Amino acid sequence: MKTKVNLTIENDVLIKAKQYAAEINESLSGLVEDYLRNLEKSKNTKSFVEYIEKLEVPSIAADFDFKKEYYLDKSKKYEE
Repeated sequence: MKTKVNLTIENDVLIKAKQYAAEINESLSGLVEDYLRNLEKSKNTKSFVEYIEKLEVPSIAADFDFKKEYYLDKSKKYEE
């Protein structure tokens, strides 16, 4: 069931929103509805930062030389 809603927004925002909706062949109502639907989805999903913070930190020696190890590994490719 569809329900009408009155919104009060700045005129310049409305003009830009209508232009954007026209560019992507969508109605302004459709854009607002999609935005509101995505609010619920984004509430239930974790951000990239939250995901990264939960990753386990590997135990690597403080003096480990990543660059040196990278080139050593690459050189093995051409030894044969």
